[in-house]
Amino acid sequence: MAGAGSADQPLLLRASGPDEDEESGTSQNLGSVAASVPSSSSSSSSSGNSVVLFSSLVAVCGSYAFGNAYSVFGSTLTIGAMIGAVPSGRVADLLGRRGAMWLSELFCITGWLAILFAKGTWWLDAGRLLMGCGIGLLSYVVPVYIAEITPKNVRGVYTSLNQLMIGLGKAFMFLIGSLVSWRVLALIGTLPCLLQLLGLFFIPESPRWLAKVGREKDFEAALQHLRGKNANISQEASDIKDYMEHLRRMSEDGVTELLQWKYAYPLIVGVGLMIFQQCGGLNAFVFYTSTIFEEAGFSTTVGTIAAAVVQILSTTLGVLLMDKSGRRPLLLVSAAGGCLGCVFTGLSFFLQDLDSGAVLVSSLVLVGVLVFLGSFELGMGGIPWIIMSEIFPINVKGSAGSLVNLVSWIGSWFISYTFSYLFEWSSAGICAVGVIFIAKLVPETKGRTLEEIHASITNKNDHNLS
Repeated sequence: MAGAGSADQPLLLRASGPDEDEESGTSQNLGSVAASVPSSSSSSSSSGNSVVLFSSLVAVCGSYAFGNAYSVFGSTLTIGAMIGAVPSGRVADLLGRRGAMWLSELFCITGWLAILFAKGTWWLDAGRLLMGCGIGLLSYVVPVYIAEITPKNVRGVYTSLNQLMIGLGKAFMFLIGSLVSWRVLALIGTLPCLLQLLGLFFIPESPRWLAKVGREKDFEAALQHLRGKNANISQEASDIKDYMEHLRRMSEDGVTELLQWKYAYPLIVGVGLMIFQQCGGLNAFVFYTSTIFEEAGFSTTVGTIAAAVVQILSTTLGVLLMDKSGRRPLLLVSAAGGCLGCVFTGLSFFLQDLDSGAVLVSSLVLVGVLVFLGSFELGMGGIPWIIMSEIFPINVKGSAGSLVNLVSWIGSWFISYTFSYLFEWSSAGICAVGVIFIAKLVPETKGRTLEEIHASITNKNDHNLS
C-alpha cells in the first residue's frame, strides 16, 4: 500500500451524515499536501466568474448533443458508447480535456452526417456507432472538465448542468420529432456539436491537467483566467501543485496503480453508484415509457409529455440544491423515490392482471412513472457522474473513469435489452439496496476542494478497508 497511513495522507473523510462531514471539513488539519481553503477573495471572485460559466456551458453543449442522439436512437447507441468508454480516460489524459471534447464532437458530427446522407441501412448503423463512440467519450470528459475548473463552493451546480442539458436535448428532440423528418433531425443534431467545437477555441484547458503534465506557466495562466484577472490564486495554485508533486512522488499513472488497495474505496463507490443507477431501472423507464403507458391503457402522448416536463423540472431542482443540500441527501431521496415509483408501476400491472378498474391502473402507472423519473433525475440520474469526477485522484482518474464509464454503458445496454414488466419489482429491491449503499459508503463531497477529497478518501480507505 504505497503511501498508506503516512503523514502525507491528511483528513479522514467519513461516509457519515452531511452535517458531520461539513463540520470535519472545516475543523481538521489537512496536512502538508491536501488542498486548503482558497483565500476568500479568490473564492468570492471565482463564484460568479463569467469565464467559468462560459467554459461550463461550452462543455455541456456536448451533453445537449448527447441528449439529442439518445432521444432519437435510444439503445442502439450503447454499443458505440461502450467502445468510446474504454479509452475515454486515457484519451482525456493524453489530449487534455479540451482535446478529448474535440475528438468526441468529431465522432458525433461524422455520425450525424452519415445519417443525414444515408443511402442504406449500413450508413445509418455506421452513423449510430460513430455517435455512440463520441457520446462514450463525452460522458466521461464533460463532468471531469467542469469539476476541475470550478471552485469548490459552486462545483456541484456547474457539474450538474451536464445532466440538465442531456435532459433538455432529449426533450427538444421529442417535441420536434413528430414535426420534421429524421434527416432534418440529423441536421439539427449537428448544431450543438458545431457550437461546442467553436466554443472550445475560447475556453481554457483544465488547470489541474496542465499541472499534471508539467505545463506550469500554462497552468497558472489558465487558473488566473478562470478565477478572474484580479483574483489572488496563490494559495489555490500552491495547493494544486503541492498535491501533484505528492502524487508524482507516491505513485504512477495507469491501471497498475489503480489496482492498489488504497483505491479500493473510491472504486467501490464509483462503480457501485453506476450499477445502482442502471440496474435501478432508469433506462427501462426511459426506453419504454410509451410502451408502459400504452400497456396500462393511458394516453402515450399525454404521459410522455408529462414525463418530459417532470424530468426537466426535477433536474433543475437538483441543480439548485446540489451545493446547498449536498450530494448524499439528494442521492438518498432519489433512490428512495425510485423504489416507490417502481412499486407503484409494478402494482398497476399486478392490478391489471386482476382485472381491476382501468382508471385505477392507468392512474397508478402515471404516478409510478412520474415519481420514478422525477426522483431519479433529482439525484441518481446525474450525481453518480459528479461523484465520479470528484473522488478519483488525477493520477488514476483516467483509468478509473474509463472503468466506471464502461460499467455504466454496459449496464445501459443490458437493461435496455432485458426489460420486462417483472423488472419493476426487482428494480424496487435494487433501489432499496441502493439507499443502504449510499447511506453507508458514499461520502459527501460538497464544499471541499478536489485535492482535499482525494487525500481524505485515500486516508479513509487506509483506516477502514485495510
